[in-house]
Amino acid sequence: MSAKSTRNKVDDLADIKGLTRERPWLLPSNRKLRHLEGITLRNLSFSQPSTPKQSKTIDDELLPSTLKTPTKLLALREKKLEHSRSSSDLHSSSKNEQPLAGREEPGGLNKSAKLNRPQIGNRRRRSTLDWTNAPPQVRQKRLEDVAEARLADTWFSLHCKGISEPIYVSEIVGKAMNFNFRFFDLNTYGPWVTRRDQLTIKIWARTEDTEPYRPFLELQVHMRSLQFIGKSLENFRHPLPQNCVLLHLSDGIYTSFTDLPLNEPVLPAPAGPKNGQSVQPTSTFDELMRLSNLDNCVEDALATREKLTAQINALLQKQKVDRDLIQSAAQAQDSLATTQRAVSTAQKQIKAKQARRSEVQKSLRARRDAIGSGTLAQRNARLILTSAREEYVEQQQLHRETQSDSRGQIRRICEDLFQIYPVEPVPKKTLAFTIRGLPLPNATSPSSDAATTAAALGCVAHVTYLLSLYTSASLPYPVTANGSSSTIYDPISSSLQSGASRVFPLQPKGTARYRFEYGVFLLNTDVELLMSKQGVRTVDLRHTLPNLKYLLTVLTSGKGELPGRKEGRSGLRSALQGEGLDRESSTDGSLMEEGNDGTLSIFKSNGKKTIPWIQSPLGKESRRSVGKG
Repeated sequence: MSAKSTRNKVDDLADIKGLTRERPWLLPSNRKLRHLEGITLRNLSFSQPSTPKQSKTIDDELLPSTLKTPTKLLALREKKLEHSRSSSDLHSSSKNEQPLAGREEPGGLNKSAKLNRPQIGNRRRRSTLDWTNAPPQVRQKRLEDVAEARLADTWFSLHCKGISEPIYVSEIVGKAMNFNFRFFDLNTYGPWVTRRDQLTIKIWARTEDTEPYRPFLELQVHMRSLQFIGKSLENFRHPLPQNCVLLHLSDGIYTSFTDLPLNEPVLPAPAGPKNGQSVQPTSTFDELMRLSNLDNCVEDALATREKLTAQINALLQKQKVDRDLIQSAAQAQDSLATTQRAVSTAQKQIKAKQARRSEVQKSLRARRDAIGSGTLAQRNARLILTSAREEYVEQQQLHRETQSDSRGQIRRICEDLFQIYPVEPVPKKTLAFTIRGLPLPNATSPSSDAATTAAALGCVAHVTYLLSLYTSASLPYPVTANGSSSTIYDPISSSLQSGASRVFPLQPKGTARYRFEYGVFLLNTDVELLMSKQGVRTVDLRHTLPNLKYLLTVLTSGKGELPGRKEGRSGLRSALQGEGLDRESSTDGSLMEEGNDGTLSIFKSNGKKTIPWIQSPLGKESRRSVGKG
């Protein structure tokens, strides 16, 4: 039988027995303590295994086939004492016992052969668990007690024969049933320990009831008698017994089972000779002669090999000079080719470097020219910058002076506006003011005089328009100052149509009330914008005259005297001359003439009207009254 067929039979035998294909690397005789790396304990239990108790009696009633026989049916009809399957009494009064309706048994029995059994009335079997319906706290306490009764703290020690002290003591692993101890190395104890194949394992355990550690298990281990489980426990399907000790060796996990079949199939014995001839004790003469001839052939072959080797060495020695010349010539040719390739490469590099040098030289010349022109431009810029700095200082000073003059002129103009359109408080009324003697209520009311209100709003519109020009502040809602017929335009609202619907009157008479109120609101918004430009906060948007008086007060406030009017074309005379009104007739037939008392007289066809002059060129104050002749 061949070795391959023997191996296949061994594998088939392993498959039949349901064993794993894994094999240990160490033979049983080679297992020593030096191969031991760790110990684990599984299924810790302090109680001894006992035979399972029967949950109920075993008799013929448990067999379904016995109910089909007429003899059994007759026996069941009689009242006999039956075994109770509960710990409580199930007897009840006879008045509650009623016969059950018969049912047809399988097997084709006659209807007369029916089973009549007494019916149990209000009978209840006692619960077999006392704490089934207990509260959750009691059940949790019970489960914790059961778990703590099975958990323990464990450690082990290894002992060898002839050594009084243990060779190894493990750490303590607490509160568990399956213990994985730390691996160790016994090679540090020398060959006196590592070459042994026997040892004693002592396991010590402690529970909550037994405070000190006590010997729990003592196991005498012989390395040759261990059974191989596998490389790991993941592929092991056989159940482990209680208090099972697993030994981790260098080639796998071992233990000692009593119910696990061995993983070492018995090899079949070699087949004996088929015929009855006996085995020959020695070789025949012919076999010895053939062996001698083979020995002679081997010696001749060795001699021939040595002779050929000597001849080849002699020929090589004679041709050594020629071979050296040929080899040196080949080397010289290779060196020449390499040198030529290096020369051509160097020439190419030189040409590239020369081209690069010319490019760099051109770039340097261009950079020098650019640096020269840049230096010249920088020198010119420095000169310009010096003069520009001086001019900048002068312009700054001029700007400050202009701003100061502008603020002074604005202050003077606002002072004149404040004198032309005086805003005075109404006695004994809070926040009530008049403009040129015309009262204007803060909130529009139907009871106020329409003509007076329109005239007052016309004055406010005129002042607002003039302040927007003097302070260079554009109004969001442009004002058309036309006395009591003044209007205001709304270019912002998107809900309004273009055209006349965007123009709102500032007079309550002859127009819708809501359009008049909206126009007053837009006028107050313009006043608020002028106040915000001057950094003044508005208390109430509806207070038209108080806000206007506050604005004029802020604009006319300042230190020092008011500046005088500038002479020349910037005065009123130049303005009037520019418009062609100096001593010339206007388009409506009126004449203007400057009086000696600082007034400007306008002569019309229907009479003479005197208007105030803001300030005369001589610095005199103008009259603040208007006379009619």
